[in-house]
Amino acid sequence: MASSIGAAEVRDVNTPQTLQEYLRQAARNNAGLKAAFEEWKVTLEAVPQAKALPDPRFTYGYFIDEVETRVGPQKHRLGIMQVFPWFGTIEARTDAASAAAQAAHKRYEASKLQLFYDVKDAFHEYVYLQSAIEIARENLDLVRHFEEVARARYTAATAGHPDIIRAQVELATLEDELIALQELREPIVARLNAALNRPTSEPLLWPKPEMHEMVQVDQPTVVAALRKQNPQLQAMDFDVEVARNRIELAKKKFYPDLGVGVDWIVTDDAMTSGVRDSGKDPVILMFSLNLPIWRKSYGAAELQARAQSRRALHHRQDVENDLLARAQEVLYDLEDSGRKLRLYEQVLVPKAQELVGASETAYAAGTVDFLSLIDAERTLLRFRLECERARANQHQRLAELEMLVGTELSD
Repeated sequence: MASSIGAAEVRDVNTPQTLQEYLRQAARNNAGLKAAFEEWKVTLEAVPQAKALPDPRFTYGYFIDEVETRVGPQKHRLGIMQVFPWFGTIEARTDAASAAAQAAHKRYEASKLQLFYDVKDAFHEYVYLQSAIEIARENLDLVRHFEEVARARYTAATAGHPDIIRAQVELATLEDELIALQELREPIVARLNAALNRPTSEPLLWPKPEMHEMVQVDQPTVVAALRKQNPQLQAMDFDVEVARNRIELAKKKFYPDLGVGVDWIVTDDAMTSGVRDSGKDPVILMFSLNLPIWRKSYGAAELQARAQSRRALHHRQDVENDLLARAQEVLYDLEDSGRKLRLYEQVLVPKAQELVGASETAYAAGTVDFLSLIDAERTLLRFRLECERARANQHQRLAELEMLVGTELSD
């Protein structure tokens, strides 16, 4: 492919040009991916919180009227108590938090795959645009040549003036199409810049496409890989695990929490001397239990948790069905674009080029009219553009399939 980079387009070390450079910068700079990463960190920090016991409770009491005892007046009372949730509560809570963190990690991976697909889709569209502009320019040069041929025949009185006018009309049409293609560069550049977290008006050089052999994929392989590796489904598996642990947590509400503590009563010396244990501070071992008597409420909480678990399972199945259906469509489009690409590359474009050459020779000899020559030129233009469109579509559909199965399929 001929390069169309102008003299003003100077390569900057921070300006990507290859697909790998785009992907690296997107992974490093994209704001949405950073947000997904921070969301993962948020859920990770919930795990140690879930493991922790409730804060111990400290109490202090001051005897406004001192209590006179045999060993002396009691003046202060200090206590500390630690509550322990019922057996298995902390484990279930921790397991739920861990599963939520793993789900967030998988959603981060899904966000990265989505970002990479968006970048690849825009990149291959940019590659197509570059090719389309080059083809339009080459076609414009071809029609200018036809105009010169028509002028030569007109000068030799072997063709009429309408042939020159037709050539000029075709030139004006092609120039307008070229301008439309050139103006399409700005929105594609803005799309790529958005993925890289750059100002949307920041210029980007024309891309450097890399030639890869397209891999052969079949439906059973794709279905198996999607079910096993798709991070969105993996995240929902962890959501199901979270819901199951919340059922266990709801069951624990039927059981009391146990509190263990110590009270210490500060006692002054007895008023009477010689009293045994005078001023000795009593120490009291304390136990407490909350009374789970609102069992109807706890039952409702358990039913709610079970409903949430069923909802998570149904939602996962629905998403899997949608992903499998989408993969089927992408597979069809991938095969269809590959078939079209082979057809245009191997048959239609070479035949159209042959037709243009034969039509030009026949027109110069006066055996066909100028309209036949223009029709051959339009056919060649359409076939060349369709060939590049099929090439871009094939790369874009492969990128979408890679996002769905959660792994790279290209070599």
